[in-house]
Amino acid sequence: MTYPWHLYLMAIIYIVAGIFHFIKPQIYLRIMPRYIPNHKLLVYASGIFEILLGITICIPELKNIALYAIILMLAVFLLVHFYMLSSEKASAGIPKWLLWLRIPTQFVLMYWAYSYLKL
Repeated sequence: MTYPWHLYLMAIIYIVAGIFHFIKPQIYLRIMPRYIPNHKLLVYASGIFEILLGITICIPELKNIALYAIILMLAVFLLVHFYMLSSEKASAGIPKWLLWLRIPTQFVLMYWAYSYLKL
């Protein structure tokens, strides 16, 4: 089955984002909330998870499961976005307005994934 080009774009975005967990792990380690244990393990695990989800949304038999998992992952990542708002160190020098903008962007990304469930 051939999907619209933007589903493949979504796949590429998640694969590249996952790869960056291995290329630049310090970026992700810096934004991990302190109350979450095993930062290094979780950064690498989330990178693997993003890569796998990016690949599996292109596989017809696994697409819907992957899309639900992406929505769940984005919901979990909201914890990081709120943490970045609450911690000067975790904000990594990103302007507050941009950090605030990332929160509704998560919901847009969730809706984007949700919209492909009907394909």
